Amino acid sequence: MFNTVSIIGCGLIGSSILRAIQNKNLAKEVRIFDLSKEVTTYLKKENICSYISTDIRQCVKNSDLIIIATPLSSYKEIILSIKDDLKKGSILTDTGSVKKEVMKIIHNINLKEINWIPSHPIAGTEETGPKAGHADMFKNRWCIISPPKESNEQPIQILKSLWEAIGSKVKIMTPEEHDEILSLTSHLPHAIAYNIVRTVINVEDKLKQEVIQYSAGGLRDFTRIAASNPLMWRDIFIDNNENISKSIDNFIEKLQELKKALNDKNGDKLYQIFNSTKELRKEIIKAGQDTNKPDFGRKKD
Repeated sequence: MFNTVSIIGCGLIGSSILRAIQNKNLAKEVRIFDLSKEVTTYLKKENICSYISTDIRQCVKNSDLIIIATPLSSYKEIILSIKDDLKKGSILTDTGSVKKEVMKIIHNINLKEINWIPSHPIAGTEETGPKAGHADMFKNRWCIISPPKESNEQPIQILKSLWEAIGSKVKIMTPEEHDEILSLTSHLPHAIAYNIVRTVINVEDKLKQEVIQYSAGGLRDFTRIAASNPLMWRDIFIDNNENISKSIDNFIEKLQELKKALNDKNGDKLYQIFNSTKELRKEIIKAGQDTNKPDFGRKKD
């Protein structure tokens, strides 16, 4: 599919893309750039990639596809560093969870004769680093592509084919639509999870230990979400602040409604609130985003 692919950043997502491309033989050569000595040492020790560079400009030269898999706050510096070394007609994409602000950066840098086509594979775990990566990370997971309006169709289809080849289901939508949807499906749940865990942390030590010991599936799921990469999520919240803030406002409104029903001991209202949410769960299962098999928040062997 490609002669040369360059991946900038080889953490959880970058290393998973690397493994997936190699497993499917989608490129003659895959190059890796990462500033972390710990990351590059691990990749060399495990013989995961034969081309590991600490020179970002050299890494991207003559590459057909360049994938940025780093925190959003690093994008501007990276793109400024590589813009003069990108091959004419190459595809530049990313894996970030916010698109609108990145589009502004690209527009201001004014890349010429480069196909900038943002991607967002909706995959990952609370773990970080290349040790956590695996080739099946994207299998049956959604990847959203958000091309600029002026994009040519051919590079969009080439990038779509790549994500499909490594197992993803692909949806194309505008950057604005992407950011609004992700603020509800991913960013708001993380905001809630962080604050639930903060609430538990702030209780008295004796009570906190008992909460930890007797935690049920709900709390464990929230701690898993709240254990996500703090640098990555700091950048996401800053870049998508308007959508996330709006979602939080709506959440607070619903929470106040619940609190009033609780203080009023309004059983009918509480039942109505709890019962109204069941339909969405059914729709998520119907869409194939989860199963209805019972568990207790634990993985099965």
